[in-house]
Amino acid sequence: MAHLFNRNVLLGVSGGIAAYKSAELVRQLQELGATVRVIMTRGAQEFITPLTLQALSGNPVHTELLDEQAEMGMGHIELARWADLLLIAPATADLIARLSIGRADDLVSTVALATAAPLMLAPAMNQQMWKDPATTANIDTLSLRGVHIIGPAAGQQACGDVGFGRMEEPSIIAGAAANLFESNHLAGKRVVITAGPTREALDPVRYISNNSSGKMGYALAAAAVDAGAITTLVSGPVDLAPPDRIRFLSVQSAEQMLQHCIELLSECDIFIGCAAVADYRPANVEHQKIKKTENEMTLQLVRNPDIVSAVAANQHRPYTVGFAAETNNVVAYAREKMQRKDLDMMVANDVSNQAIGFNSENNAATVLWHDGEQILELASKASIARQIVHLIAHQTRKND
Repeated sequence: MAHLFNRNVLLGVSGGIAAYKSAELVRQLQELGATVRVIMTRGAQEFITPLTLQALSGNPVHTELLDEQAEMGMGHIELARWADLLLIAPATADLIARLSIGRADDLVSTVALATAAPLMLAPAMNQQMWKDPATTANIDTLSLRGVHIIGPAAGQQACGDVGFGRMEEPSIIAGAAANLFESNHLAGKRVVITAGPTREALDPVRYISNNSSGKMGYALAAAAVDAGAITTLVSGPVDLAPPDRIRFLSVQSAEQMLQHCIELLSECDIFIGCAAVADYRPANVEHQKIKKTENEMTLQLVRNPDIVSAVAANQHRPYTVGFAAETNNVVAYAREKMQRKDLDMMVANDVSNQAIGFNSENNAATVLWHDGEQILELASKASIARQIVHLIAHQTRKND
């Protein structure tokens, strides 16, 4: 059955009598697993209150183009990046016309232009308005641009007319939304993903680590599950709940992570090394807490194993994907690293970009493979993860 687990659905509500159905649509989307946020036109607020949809969605409802509470007041951009799907239901004849010519004169139409997410419309209007050549031309224009149209249905309308123009039922709209994401690109594949930092102990209370949040690796695990993969996540210590429907292994050190990864390789088709593994560890770990005695202390460090290289060199070598965090010459350094480590794919991040740091909700990357590359523009880490999984699936199918 199609689902919307780990999906962010931005529901746009425009001003028609069918707006009352948007309350049920929120519930239907949530039952399929989606996180739902709502944006409304001014006309929509005449038919249903923002408070109703806020109570049902569990998230604030947005109605204004410039949001003083949002970062830099650019709420429409934040919402556009957050969304995995922009679903507008009901979509009135007026809104459809404005979307067809690229207008951006309210929050809903502006987000439609600003988002890279798929756009789905559920038209709702009088049957004669639906049949009008202008509406037909506008729908054709949007369809050619890749906009998904669901409905309208036929039946008795609020004005007393009978014909096509009723907004499709919420259960059918929610199901169509879910079907957009039911890819099964990795159906049956066994995927192992590493995530988060490692901690290299100095003594029982101190350690060397880094600022990795684990968000990208966890997003990749969720994306792999959504694509049908049998997924194992090997994670260093982070403040994140493991995604649903995965096998989860918690580790502390690089050596522990390596041990688990090697043990898993006999049943692994794809390995994604997303963890920020510490390059070095203390040569000696004290059994008791190190006492503060001198003004200075010297630590001797030794090199940690390179997990992704060890996986690529293993006799049970899977399709192996690495991550490269660089601050300059990002693509050149990442490609050299991919070739040196004999990897199948490398995901290169420019960590000098403050917008995509360790704890950011967003990311951007360049994905490299032996005879190609693709730039992934700034988007949520969940969106970036799904794009990476799609590329991995495409490349592994070419190699099969």
